[in-house]
Amino acid sequence: MKYVLVTGGVVSGLGKGVTASSIGVLLKACGLRVTSIKIDPYLNTDAGTMSPFEHGEVFVLDDGGEVDLDLGNYERFLDIKLTRDNNITTGKIYQHVIAKERKGDYLGKTVQVVPHITDAIQEWIERVAMIPVDGEEGPADVCVIELGGTIGDIESAPFIEALGQFFYRVGPGNFCLVHVSLVPVLNVVGEQKTKPTQHSVRGLRGLGLTPDILACRSTKALEDNVREKLAQFCHVPLEYIFTLYDVPNIWHIPLLLKDQKAHLAISKVLKLASIVKEPSLVEWTSRAELCDNLHVPVRIAVVGKYTGLSDAYLSVLKALLHASVACRKKLVVDWVPACDLEKETEKENPNAYKAAWKLLKGVDGVLVPGGFGDRGVEGKILAAKYARENKIPFLGICLGMQIAVIEFARSVLCLQDANSTEFKPDTKHPCIIFMPEGSRTHMGGTMRLGSRKSFFNVKDSKSAKLYGNKSFVDERHRHRYEVNPDMVERLEKAGLSFAAKDESGKRMEIIELPSHPFFIGAQFHPEFKSRPGKASPLFLGLIAASCGELESVLKPASAHQHVISNGTKNVFVNGASKKATNGLADVRYNKGFCNGLYTR
Repeated sequence: MKYVLVTGGVVSGLGKGVTASSIGVLLKACGLRVTSIKIDPYLNTDAGTMSPFEHGEVFVLDDGGEVDLDLGNYERFLDIKLTRDNNITTGKIYQHVIAKERKGDYLGKTVQVVPHITDAIQEWIERVAMIPVDGEEGPADVCVIELGGTIGDIESAPFIEALGQFFYRVGPGNFCLVHVSLVPVLNVVGEQKTKPTQHSVRGLRGLGLTPDILACRSTKALEDNVREKLAQFCHVPLEYIFTLYDVPNIWHIPLLLKDQKAHLAISKVLKLASIVKEPSLVEWTSRAELCDNLHVPVRIAVVGKYTGLSDAYLSVLKALLHASVACRKKLVVDWVPACDLEKETEKENPNAYKAAWKLLKGVDGVLVPGGFGDRGVEGKILAAKYARENKIPFLGICLGMQIAVIEFARSVLCLQDANSTEFKPDTKHPCIIFMPEGSRTHMGGTMRLGSRKSFFNVKDSKSAKLYGNKSFVDERHRHRYEVNPDMVERLEKAGLSFAAKDESGKRMEIIELPSHPFFIGAQFHPEFKSRPGKASPLFLGLIAASCGELESVLKPASAHQHVISNGTKNVFVNGASKKATNGLADVRYNKGFCNGLYTR
């Protein structure tokens, strides 16, 4: 097993996750099998109880693991399926070591950070690296490890020590350290400054790790004299110093690395030069170029609670982008704070109220993503009502589906008190109830999590057609409330269709309004399985309906395969795009790289 460690210096948010994912793409294109591990030095066991404002979205894996959003990047870039153990946290390591101590596994020794914690980290890495994640048998060839945080952080010290020991454990030729650092440009003089990177590398070496490769973030490509200076003062060969400058969309990052021969540098350090082939990134290049040249807009309102931080809905954005590129449309996202749509805001802040409704009334489609807590819920219900009454394409995810059910009960069944017991425990008409198997005392890891089957029971439904008329689909869940089974019959008689249910037939998974052009809600999170080459069918349906092209994607072949033409190249994609739309659009920075996503 070969290991590539990606660390970061100077500041956080440089794009270590994107860099690690792009290295994986490049090595995979060279014919190697790749797996990934993310190390998060925080004490939490997992990301499940964190606020999106703290760490962005919580990404959910097939096995129910609630993990850092960077694992979503790995899965999307590399088209792999990771496990909860691919996300290492300080909490997991200490919990593991303390459990062994309680069992007496340390034979009465004094349990210490060195060697017990550091040994546990190394053993965890070796064990998880051997787990196949690409659907093939046997371990991968290369494991890309990202160390979260910035070199010098106190909480990452045990991991730095463990990784320093790990280098000697696996031996030279099996370990490559890529250090991502910042080379800022001072506006006053317009000069690229190397001193922050010099200090970062010096700090890294002082902790026992020596970088083999430097990946330098900057607004523009590094000048030759700057690279020479870095080589001299950081003791890194000139040909092993690469520039990761701002690009129209992050699909260009693997191409940047390829153009600078990063695959040759990594293969030399890992002694793989004799077996790796020239990377083939034809499809990747075509998609990246296509993303830069989309001009016809499709405008989607994302009505949510965390609209001030786009990373809170990162996978939703990715899924929208995959689908929009499949439909050859430039995605324009209008962020609509759900609470600004409510009547209380009209009184307290009329300008915000008018602005929110103006945005909502100017879009082609509406998406209400998942969330927790009662803030903004009434605004989401109003958004669903507007979309239903005005025949605007609508997609509700998790809580978004639940509020659509509540709105239907209030407006169509005239049950004005209809609500979820999450928000109003004593409601007379509980449309949404707490799941019996859930825990009311412990929050972490107690929801209905992971990949579960949803069986279609309405064969001619739009959702069934979008999924290719399969009998069931496997999608990832993360919820502790569900549609009240006692109200299903009444809702169905009023015109709400429950197109898919779980294996028991008692838990509602997909809702539809047959009389509406496109009004679908899903209890699961389809965004977590959307890929650059395989857009989520429900997102594809939303974008197509918003463009007036739904009938074309409902045809058996079209719903699952779109041919993207790019000059003389044809790329078969199911939605195609990672974090990109149009290079001419307004620029937004996310994880350090220019995204090209036009938002408001």
